[in-house]
Amino acid sequence: MSKLTRNSLIVAFFFLIDKVLAFVRTGIISRQYSGEVQLLDTFNAANNLPDLLFALISGGALGMAFIPLLTEYLTTKDRAAAWDLFSRVANVGFLVTGGIAIIIAIFAQQIVDAEIGIAPGFDVEQRALLAELMRLNLIGTIIFSISGLVMASLQANQHFALPALAPSMYNVGQIIGAIFLVPRFGIQGLVYGVILGAAFHLLIQIPGLFMYGFRWTPALDIRHTGLIEALKLMAPRLLTMAGIQIIFIARDNLASRLDQVGAVTSLTYGWMIMQVPETILGTAMATAMLPALSELASKQDWSGFGAAVERALRVLIALTLPIGAVMAAGIHPLVRGVFGFDEQISTLITWTTRAYLATLTGYTIHEIAIRAFYARKEPMVPLYAIGIRLAIFLVIGILGVTFFKNIGSPIIAFAEIALLIEAIIILGWLSKRRHKPLKTDTAIIKGLIAALVGGVVTYLIALYLPGGAIVTALIGMIVGGVIALAIVWSEAKQVIRL
Repeated sequence: MSKLTRNSLIVAFFFLIDKVLAFVRTGIISRQYSGEVQLLDTFNAANNLPDLLFALISGGALGMAFIPLLTEYLTTKDRAAAWDLFSRVANVGFLVTGGIAIIIAIFAQQIVDAEIGIAPGFDVEQRALLAELMRLNLIGTIIFSISGLVMASLQANQHFALPALAPSMYNVGQIIGAIFLVPRFGIQGLVYGVILGAAFHLLIQIPGLFMYGFRWTPALDIRHTGLIEALKLMAPRLLTMAGIQIIFIARDNLASRLDQVGAVTSLTYGWMIMQVPETILGTAMATAMLPALSELASKQDWSGFGAAVERALRVLIALTLPIGAVMAAGIHPLVRGVFGFDEQISTLITWTTRAYLATLTGYTIHEIAIRAFYARKEPMVPLYAIGIRLAIFLVIGILGVTFFKNIGSPIIAFAEIALLIEAIIILGWLSKRRHKPLKTDTAIIKGLIAALVGGVVTYLIALYLPGGAIVTALIGMIVGGVIALAIVWSEAKQVIRL
């Protein structure tokens, strides 16, 4: 088993724990508000702008651009220089995040009420509550501005356990908020849980910093060469993340216009369900690969670089195509059982989830594709691609809401097929860079056959096997999944030697 495989499995294990806790949290919250789904719609929509700020400043923009640069410092200089660079970047990130958060808090109501704002289709009372919750959410965002960079720095040091555990601690904070704070503070208690979870997310990683000899530099010298290089790499990533987050904001904006109770919640929950296999496979593998790919790139080992990317793509394609089909076939009873909504809302979440599962493979290969370019310090390529994805998403989403409004939120989820198109484009550009095509044909063919067979077997067992709906669905998914795995085994076993 390769070092990269071991790191991927460590990250995947902790991500699995995180997803279990996420469903525990969601199950608790959904039952608390099963009779007031409109409040859940408001709470979920209130996360969008704070998430955008976090993704732009620290979580996504600096984090993704920072790992290759910090890896280079660790490879070519020393750890003291790397920590000095980390301190300077973190200082700037914290101050910028805090400043923008204050501005958003001041103008929160105007942002919510704007026609192109977060949820213009909500009524006046919902929009007022949304603005209040959004202001509270910004506190957690400021904490994340440091925690996201701590995560990136530990990953650059090839330490993955604590960063992978941090999201679970975030869920623990939210569970505490749901159980103990909601009864006292109402829906605001959920946001207090978010703030508590953000603090846990940071604190669990602090021991890792000192394990690698962390020393903080209290400086803001913007002329520092490392900081300048980080900012140059960050700028395209910032715009790329802006495009991604605009999609989430546009998603809820469109959903609020459907006049469909539960539309925003079904999109949030459907995306969360799809993210279980996407995170455990795609994100875990890509997270472990970025420092390794960055090291290969810094050594100019393009042969090893390309081989690593190709192996990862074959594994992900072969596994995610059947996983998406098997989950889509058996998901409905599980949705009803876990979340506790009535049949109407459960059906809405089920079909929205199925639409998202159609994009699962695109999500996972996209994780690898964009990290390949950031490892090469070519952040402009993902920026060009996100423009294409955003345009396709908006066209499908707007046309869907305009002409197929009766379908509801699933049509908005299906618009994420734009991400698959973006991933294919990025991989095409990567093939041109290495003057050699990425060979994934066998994985695609086997994956599609496995998806068809596994999905049909799962559906038939869930439909005709005597017993409770949840039990038969689980048995169907297990049997269908095992059969599908047998079909793609020759590709899937490549995971051992990533």
